[in-house]
Amino acid sequence: MIDTLLLLGGLALLIKGADLLVSGASSIAGRLGVSALVIGLTVVSFGTSLPEMLVTLVSGLRQNSDLAIANVIGSNIANVLLVLGIAAIIRPLPVKDSTVVSEIPFSLTAALLVGFLANAALFSSHTELSISRLDGGILLFFFALFILYVYKISRNSEHLSNDNPSNLPASRSVLYIVLGVVALYVGGGWVVDGAVGLARLINVDDALIGLTIVAIGTSSPEIVASAVAAYRNQTDIAVGNVVGSNIFNLLWVLGLTSSLVELPFEVVNNTDLVMVICSSALIIFALVASRNNSILRSHGIVFIVLYAGYLYYVTTR
Repeated sequence: MIDTLLLLGGLALLIKGADLLVSGASSIAGRLGVSALVIGLTVVSFGTSLPEMLVTLVSGLRQNSDLAIANVIGSNIANVLLVLGIAAIIRPLPVKDSTVVSEIPFSLTAALLVGFLANAALFSSHTELSISRLDGGILLFFFALFILYVYKISRNSEHLSNDNPSNLPASRSVLYIVLGVVALYVGGGWVVDGAVGLARLINVDDALIGLTIVAIGTSSPEIVASAVAAYRNQTDIAVGNVVGSNIFNLLWVLGLTSSLVELPFEVVNNTDLVMVICSSALIIFALVASRNNSILRSHGIVFIVLYAGYLYYVTTR
């Protein structure tokens, strides 16, 4: 009963938190003349990645590397196939050229980098595969490069916002962002606690929980934030949130955790990493197929069908 209440209460907090965060972030974007894409890649991405950070960091420090790694990998798959799929069904998502040539390839490169470091075992003292502390430092270095890139495009005149400034007072916009992040953080934790508690009742192992229930639970902020942004026609925030969150998860969340404690890596996780890479590449294929750099409703349906197939695969393998 308590687990069910946590799950439902967490979802309610996620919905309200996402609404506040998108409203505040959109307002700040208009006031500062910064594009909604940049806000989506930074403020919204960080806020919606807090549940992943919490679960992965705590799992790593408690020596539960299966859950820590599976949460990040599973969340990234859910972000692309489930989150973008839902957002695209709500409203077709036009994607800026910079996202096509820079942010999406950066996200793809981050996945390849994690796969290389996890399998090469270059900086580990053990013969088994792992993501070592030095590997974590490398991931954090590339995250710093990404932040520098976002700073650069935020100063580029081509990325200035043409939207009318929001009529929200600046103080209220900041308050909305803070309250939204707090609600997402607390709500994400409740969703995970409730979902894991329910899963334990049916004796499901940690890796499977991480790839499915926990991944979907910690991706709930991205789902709600992108869905709300798409509904409000803030498509740059919807897309930037997903791409930015994936980069945050791989480079910041996994990098920070592995820099504090070495994370053993199971070979079976390579299959899921390949799925992360393929799902990121699928965005590019969808954009090419649309001929106008948009993720269409038909693409969203395909994404969700593929995600359902992936869930069936991981629960039966």
